[in-house]
Amino acid sequence: MAKKEKQANNIIAVNRKATFEYFIEERYEAGLSLQGWEVKSLRAGKCNISEAYVTVKGGEVVLFGSIINPLKTSCAFVVSDPTRTRKLLLSRREIDKLVGCVQRQGYTLIPLKMYWKGSWAKLEIAVARGKQDHDKRDSIKDKQWARDKERIMKKSFK
Repeated sequence: MAKKEKQANNIIAVNRKATFEYFIEERYEAGLSLQGWEVKSLRAGKCNISEAYVTVKGGEVVLFGSIINPLKTSCAFVVSDPTRTRKLLLSRREIDKLVGCVQRQGYTLIPLKMYWKGSWAKLEIAVARGKQDHDKRDSIKDKQWARDKERIMKKSFK
């Protein structure tokens, strides 16, 4: 009998700008409080978290600015708001740690990626520090050097 292989396509959305705009300090996995139509839309891949941000409000961690577009085949009687704020599910200890990090100067919470873990939708959030323009130029130079190094190594082994 063949073993059932894990599905490699469990990533829903990725915030590609995050690693370019921020230095990532710590990563956390949070659950999402979603409605039924949102889960159906996530299964169809209709999500964007590139302009989203995370904040602590009233002792709860919430996700602002994420867009989950409703499907055309969803229920007609459900009022769907694609940009509503969504509550993130974390333990009290993790929330307290995030509050301490955010209150320090220069730290912010950003969403990195949204993915499926089993049948649950999860969001990877990060405690990050913003990059300045010279840091961004350095990261571009590093990426270009890594790309050039790969080309040189590939040619030398042929």
